[in-house]
Amino acid sequence: MQTALNPQSTPRAVPSTPPQQQRDTAGSPTGQNLAHYQIIRRNGAVVPFEPNKIAIAMMKAFLAVHGTQGAASASVRETVDTLTQGVIRAMVRSRPGGGTFHIEDVQDQVELGLMRGGHHEIARAYVLYRERRTQERSKQVEQDTPAAPALHVLDNGELVALDLNELKGLIESACENLGDSITAAPIVAETMRNLYDGVPLDEVYKASILAARTLIEKDPDYTFATARLLLHTIFKEIIGREVMPAERATAYADYFPQFIKKGVENELLDEKLLQYDLPRLGAALKAKRDNQFDYLGLQTLYDRYFLHVRKTRIELPQAFFMRVAMGLSLNEIDREARAIEFYEVLSSFDFMSSTPTLFNAGTLRSQLSSCYLTTVPDDLDGIYESIKENALLSKFAGGLGNDWTRVRALGSHIKGTNGESQGVVPFLKVVNDTAVAVNQGGKRKGAVCTYLETWHLDIEEFLELRKNTGDDRRRTHDMNTANWIPDLFMRRVMEKGTWTLFSPSNVPDLHDLFGADFEKAYVAYEEKAARGEIKPARTIQASDLWRKMLTMLFETGHPWITFKDACNVRSPQQHAGVVHSSNLCTEITLNTSDTETAVCNLGSVNLLQHLKDGKVDQEKLQKTISTAMRMLDNVIDINYYAVKKARDSNLRHRPVGLGLMGFQDALYELRIPYASQEAVQFADESMEAICYHAYSASADLARERGKYSSYKGSLWDKGILPIDTLDLLEKARGGYVEVDRSSTLDWEALRQKIKAQGMRNSNCVAIAPTATISNIIGVDASIEPCFGNLSVKSNLSGEFTVINHYLVRDLKRLGLWDDVMVMDLKHFDGSLRPIDRVPQDVKALYATAFEVETTWLVEAASRRQKWIDQAQSLNIYMAGASGKKLDDTYKLAWLRGLKTTYYLRTQSATHAEKSTVQSGRLNSVSSGNDAPSGMSALEAAAAAAKAQMSAMPATDIAFCGVDDPTCEACQ
Repeated sequence: MQTALNPQSTPRAVPSTPPQQQRDTAGSPTGQNLAHYQIIRRNGAVVPFEPNKIAIAMMKAFLAVHGTQGAASASVRETVDTLTQGVIRAMVRSRPGGGTFHIEDVQDQVELGLMRGGHHEIARAYVLYRERRTQERSKQVEQDTPAAPALHVLDNGELVALDLNELKGLIESACENLGDSITAAPIVAETMRNLYDGVPLDEVYKASILAARTLIEKDPDYTFATARLLLHTIFKEIIGREVMPAERATAYADYFPQFIKKGVENELLDEKLLQYDLPRLGAALKAKRDNQFDYLGLQTLYDRYFLHVRKTRIELPQAFFMRVAMGLSLNEIDREARAIEFYEVLSSFDFMSSTPTLFNAGTLRSQLSSCYLTTVPDDLDGIYESIKENALLSKFAGGLGNDWTRVRALGSHIKGTNGESQGVVPFLKVVNDTAVAVNQGGKRKGAVCTYLETWHLDIEEFLELRKNTGDDRRRTHDMNTANWIPDLFMRRVMEKGTWTLFSPSNVPDLHDLFGADFEKAYVAYEEKAARGEIKPARTIQASDLWRKMLTMLFETGHPWITFKDACNVRSPQQHAGVVHSSNLCTEITLNTSDTETAVCNLGSVNLLQHLKDGKVDQEKLQKTISTAMRMLDNVIDINYYAVKKARDSNLRHRPVGLGLMGFQDALYELRIPYASQEAVQFADESMEAICYHAYSASADLARERGKYSSYKGSLWDKGILPIDTLDLLEKARGGYVEVDRSSTLDWEALRQKIKAQGMRNSNCVAIAPTATISNIIGVDASIEPCFGNLSVKSNLSGEFTVINHYLVRDLKRLGLWDDVMVMDLKHFDGSLRPIDRVPQDVKALYATAFEVETTWLVEAASRRQKWIDQAQSLNIYMAGASGKKLDDTYKLAWLRGLKTTYYLRTQSATHAEKSTVQSGRLNSVSSGNDAPSGMSALEAAAAAAKAQMSAMPATDIAFCGVDDPTCEACQ
């Protein structure tokens, strides 16, 4: 008799073992009574659990590959027995007290057991067999089952017959022009399977979206079909009727003026938008660009960006882009022409403004800036005023960077009360709780990063703020922290010297000094402390503090490593103040003071859209950046400022932060592995082009609109460009700068242009993380390597399957894209490395973040940093992290002239082993025979799992944007 685990096939000799003996052999190694377990068959019948059928199914899978002679092989019989025990252990673990399993779940465990055992060919045969049997059963059901009765749907309260042809037509139109592999049939079948008589019509459309969504892992192009089905429901919700693709251009033109009026009437949009020529702008909307969205991008826009009235959306995708463009064109002379120009770069995905700009442009409260940086004074009024500023800035969707170095240390004397200070930590607890309490416009959670300089007497306690142990009143679990490290400390580490910690109340000028001036003052204070003239103070080994920094970074992901002198010595604005910290995401390096809160407005170029003939398309890039810089400059004047100090600073210096995204996508298109010298060179040349055009565009704006107020005396004014400041840094450090200085563009011509025209913006370039806006346009974030070739992205809109469509394209070409490959990618966390049938060149091209050595990340970042006038959000990915590897990586970052680093993302050694294959099986998976003497295979597996959990650092879990659904503080 055929059973689910005893498939019909050509009879072969299968070793005969009495059922009870089989059951004992294959049973639980813990002696679990398997009589408490049952199997649910496909027809719904419940039957006893018979482990021998698992062994038989396994053996037949081996025989299908190795032939009947395999039955005589002792190794095959032993392997089958071991694998069978592993399957049973896994099932017993999931229901330790007994229970029922569906037959499909058992077969899934068999597949997994074969894969984990390294028997990929057997597993492949088993998967293909299951698929064939599923199709055979489906055909049998179709032949045996009479036609299903017609379904009825509830449409506007009326029960009507479901028009199946119309539903099929809708799904077929969603699959048009997506290739032969994207067909409507499986979406229709899955949709119908989930419907019932009397289902509301809206639920039918939702069912079709969910049906298409399940197929994305089979072929990534189904993401576009899913997006088009979602787009259909969005049009129906907003327009109020069915709008077929051919009608959408007309529908957009008719709807757009009404949308603006409705937005103004509901006090969502600025009434100035009514002054535009709305029919002209409506006619400029390009409905076909809606087809560019993948499912993740469109769903993210719908859930979080589109305007709504009482939770009903009123904004369509192209209207959304035009609304943002109009909001940024309010002060332009020819507003309509500029709005259309801005709309073109946004809707074509050539450039994307940052999330706050997308949220709020054109609205009544146009808070368009991403980042705010403040410095906190050393008095009670100033401290709580700073915390209040944090709340106000966060309320309207700004990310925060706070410099707390000036606040006196624990044990310092307080003159007003003749008491002793409790230090900086208790105040940081208040900052932490304020960030939690005040979210960003209700759209994303508040976020703040606090910075402390390395000589602060509270630095060691500051390092432990994110620990999960210790006094919780002195912990800040929801706040980011960063070290603000002077070069002198790094030199002391390199030279194995000592380091002295002070309270800033005793050394107040250190906070505002950098380079040689800092070193001179610091050494003088050390001498005073040695004579007992400064108390409190403490001297430690610099290497001990460095080691603790790296240890806490590994354990908690914080504090991040950022370099004070590189930020200041290379700052174009050092004549106007001091950079006291970076921002929330470590890419902004602007001056702060008691009278100035630094502000930065962000946007990012999509590098993928600017390639031509295997290299950067300079002409298109220049055009895009010229428009983008104009948009960013406009933000400064239109922006709503919750704090006067922010307004004063932004209008005086006019800094902006143009970044990039899709770097990894560009490498795929150029077929360059991330871990290669070619990728480092491309990072260099692409960043050189972006910076060149950004600085040139700012000079053009200066000619048209005038220089920024504090231009006189800046490095720009002196003819010193960012590439030139590497010499200044090397001089200040007395060496310790190892950076490539090559260039490809005519920088002397640009230097003369700036000399003649000046600059509109004090700072122009900063590479932000782009975690959210890259999702909108469907590229990899920022400068990041690919996190996984098949992964689940989580954000506030839910969980989304994301597959590397470049990889699928190549695997299809090689005839390797099939269900087994999907299963392999899932099992190996999106890594190709353990899959032996994939060619090495393909593995190299599609190496994931943890397979790229950290050296390549730092080298590429160094090439970018030499051109950038601010900094870059650089995540460090590290597999099998060790103290030496951390030490080498962060010292290299300093030597290569990096200004900042962002998260350290580590993968524990036990996890890393999972992605390597040795002798044909996974290192980290016990076969059951590897258990120590006296320990069952089940106990050994549990011990291994416990060891793996204890070895896993906090940074395996905490990370920004990539896999944390609550973290969307950056772009």
